[in-house]
Amino acid sequence: MASVSIGQVQKYFGQTHIIKGVSVDIADGEFCVLVGPSGCGKSTLLRMIAGLEEISGGQISIGGKVVNDMPPKERDIAMVFQNYALYPHMTVRANMAFSLMLAKKDKATIEDRVGKAADILGLRPLLERYPRQLSGGQRQRVAMGRAIVRDPQVFLFDEPLSNLDAKLRVAMRTEIKELHQRLKTTSIYVTHDQIEAMTMADKIVVMRDGIVEQTGSPLELYDHPANQFVAGFIGSPAMNFLPGTVRGGRVELDDGAVLPLPTNAQAADGQKVVYGTRPEHIAMADGDDGVATEVIVVEPTGADTQVFTKIAGVEVTSVFRERHDFKPGERIRLKPDTARAHLFDAASGVRLVR
Repeated sequence: MASVSIGQVQKYFGQTHIIKGVSVDIADGEFCVLVGPSGCGKSTLLRMIAGLEEISGGQISIGGKVVNDMPPKERDIAMVFQNYALYPHMTVRANMAFSLMLAKKDKATIEDRVGKAADILGLRPLLERYPRQLSGGQRQRVAMGRAIVRDPQVFLFDEPLSNLDAKLRVAMRTEIKELHQRLKTTSIYVTHDQIEAMTMADKIVVMRDGIVEQTGSPLELYDHPANQFVAGFIGSPAMNFLPGTVRGGRVELDDGAVLPLPTNAQAADGQKVVYGTRPEHIAMADGDDGVATEVIVVEPTGADTQVFTKIAGVEVTSVFRERHDFKPGERIRLKPDTARAHLFDAASGVRLVR
């Protein structure tokens, strides 16, 4: 096991600047998730850590050793790819043992490591099968087993669950998290799925356009987003955003409706802002309290009810634990929880706090 330090790393493809001075410190044994929209540079950064892409600038260290010019095989990392990358003509056993054979390990060591990894991942009954005889989830476990047998300092995962169906993704998510808790090996995991990031990570790094927007624990990013991009990216359903102007200690929306300032927010009178509130932090209002809205769609999920309404011409999602039988076109009044709402500067997107 080892810590990973990424310091002011740059990456150019020709004249195109892909990674723009990224710095991240990942502690020994930590599970770090790189998350962001497609094209933000997260997979390129992972490949640079692995040594599969050259570094244009900056420095990457693994276990305190600078690896910028070190070939992949000497970095003591193991990578799990999106497409599994299994050898189709080899059995599960041979696929898992292949890297150890290349390293010229003795037969007893290979058998021992493959056996232990197979037991950890429930692959013992599948060892003599070929990849074509396995389901997607089983192939993914074999790919992880091949990484485990190497006993690396760092695991690298490049969107390993994106080829699986929704139910299997949830199950494999739990398996990978459980595996990390057991092995305690430093892990760096790339995904564009913020639910995966929230449920699996000790630390999340949110990236956009080759820069880091914010780094922190899942709940830090959820409760205290640094800007409007992070607030909108983390959380499902996504945060609601209502543009308005601060006047007299309140936020006046475009249609004249007013909302109280979030408890911990501060803005100048006349400042253009965006009011942010998560769907689960909206409640039904009593009497004339709150803001009048019109119901568009109601989606009962069993556990809760999602209600889509319009406020100041903007579609707003609310999530209620209790069940409601609203009809489209019905008028209801809603109010945000000011202790959990956020205020962002309209121009920069930065969260405005006291």
